Amino acid sequence: MSDLPPGFRFFPTDEELVVHFLSRKASRLPCQPDIVPFLDLRRFDPWQLNGKALQGGNHCYFFSHATVNKVSPSGYWMPVGAKETVTSGDKDVGTKTTLVFHIGEAPLGVKTSWVMHEYRLLEDGAAVPSSRTNRNSSSSASRARGNKRPDLNLAICRVQEASFFGVEETELSCLDEVFLSLDDLDEISMPY
Repeated sequence: MSDLPPGFRFFPTDEELVVHFLSRKASRLPCQPDIVPFLDLRRFDPWQLNGKALQGGNHCYFFSHATVNKVSPSGYWMPVGAKETVTSGDKDVGTKTTLVFHIGEAPLGVKTSWVMHEYRLLEDGAAVPSSRTNRNSSSSASRARGNKRPDLNLAICRVQEASFFGVEETELSCLDEVFLSLDDLDEISMPY
């Protein structure tokens, strides 16, 4: 990050993450500037990403291998909702999966406010199943033969600690705290 100009902000759209970063990295093409690191997701809990992943506002960005079981030292990532399609122009280029971090062992873990969006490339117009290992494109033997197929087992991830009610967490002013404490007076019974 030290080679970047002052005032640099990293706030890519879903399309930009897939087309400009993931697609190039998966195809083993240079990505300039090469600022998004590769991390083994299994080695880190979400609160440990600061300083290891690229920070963009309150988001952390990194490449990782897509795996079925996203287990970390303290918990696991659980998918929520349906996969979304990422488009560029009128072409489907990737998928976006939303996952929530749970502390503990599956399926009894405690849900946290940590959210991850995992982006993957499409193959032949269909999402590559997360259980696929794509041995041919990731082996050194196939690279030696000149196989230029994209590594479809690669993902780019965006992680953030979600705020409640869609509002960013901020410090309250003294006046705000006074007004909020007045609401508590209704619950206090005063002797008459």
